[in-house]
Amino acid sequence: MSSFDDRERAEEAKYALDQETHFKVLARRNKLLGLWAADLMGLMGDDAEAYAKTVVLSDLEEAGEEDVFRKVRGDFDTAGIDRTDARIREQMAQLMPVAREQVMKDVKG
Repeated sequence: MSSFDDRERAEEAKYALDQETHFKVLARRNKLLGLWAADLMGLMGDDAEAYAKTVVLSDLEEAGEEDVFRKVRGDFDTAGIDRTDARIREQMAQLMPVAREQVMKDVKG
């Protein structure tokens, strides 16, 4: 029975690590999205970093990524940035593999 318990603990540890990694990937994607949006809004340097942080924090409002989308959509509307909903969602999707690669490099490095 001990080997079964060991396997169960290993699976639980792997699941926890996978969840943590997924959270880090989403946070990195949101930061990258925030930097992209900041650039379009003409923010640079510390202002761009600060804006990107607000995008990351917006993901804590509710489950899923709609809160992040709404944040960027609303800020674009306020700033007069002409980007379609589809383009924002496309950028979110394109940044996922980039974020995953960056997080995996951090984990291994």
